[in-house]
Amino acid sequence: MERPLNIVVTDPIISRFETQLKHDGGAHHWQMAAAWDAARQCKAIADADVVVCSALSAEQATGASRLQLVHVTGAGFDKISLDSLAPSVAVANTFHHARPIAEHVLMITLMLSRRVLTADRELRAGNWQTIATSTDVPFHPTLESMVLGLVGLGSIGTEVARLAEAMGMTVQAVRNNPAAALPEGLHPAWVGGHDELPKLLETSDVVVVTVPLDAATYGLIGGAEIARMKRSAFLINVARGPVVDQAALYDALAGNRIAGAGIDVWWGAPVKGNIPPSDFAFETLPNVVVTPHYSGHARVTFERRAADIAANIANLAAGRPLFNIVRAAE
Repeated sequence: MERPLNIVVTDPIISRFETQLKHDGGAHHWQMAAAWDAARQCKAIADADVVVCSALSAEQATGASRLQLVHVTGAGFDKISLDSLAPSVAVANTFHHARPIAEHVLMITLMLSRRVLTADRELRAGNWQTIATSTDVPFHPTLESMVLGLVGLGSIGTEVARLAEAMGMTVQAVRNNPAAALPEGLHPAWVGGHDELPKLLETSDVVVVTVPLDAATYGLIGGAEIARMKRSAFLINVARGPVVDQAALYDALAGNRIAGAGIDVWWGAPVKGNIPPSDFAFETLPNVVVTPHYSGHARVTFERRAADIAANIANLAAGRPLFNIVRAAE
């Protein structure tokens, strides 16, 4: 007979799917600890078999002597103190965010290319400004006339490419392994290695950053890279904030050296819960669409993530292999 597992859930979003987790994951001892203080969480984690979390500190990891599985509630595991975990602890993650993020990218592309923020602001101020009333108002392009360049062609980049191609856009990309087989049904104009990033930047109307953050991609898009972009181009970052140099991006936007940007990922935690976490006031610029890292926040994303987490917990309890393993138990 399976021994009930002691499961501690500290992630506040996935905690909202408590009923699904318990139904699909099995009759274990579930502790929904998202609202607990740090000391109480640490005490609970010390006796846990499974921790479901978006972050795990070194203190929490070191004290977890019974721990068998850390299940991250999203794709990124950069906030998990892997080095502090015992070698016997497995770490798994989950995805299902590619489609909503891809839809977000196309939304931002349309908002920027059609000057939605400017038009909305002008009309609310009582100014009806169109090409029929002023020669200063530009015509807007259609998606089929635009080239979208992807920095990264993983699950998110692939889904962005699918939707962009469906809308008639020309897609090009750089990735770590340019010779790898393309996903079925994808037809980019070209795919190169990161050595061809300059070419991509110079020839794209929209540059979309989707690469994971690591030592190789930290600051990948800096001042020299942004300077290669067309003055009419847009930069959309849905990867991690530090992949793009924030000072270089701010200067380029403030100086109108590129036409605009969409920022969904930032450079730290929110300040006072409200101010976008950056050293620069991007929110004051008229050519930027800023969002609070919510591009993947579709309900279906978290329903599917909860299903993955519950399935892996059921697998652990039954002694079956786990899936989506980031780090295998030794």
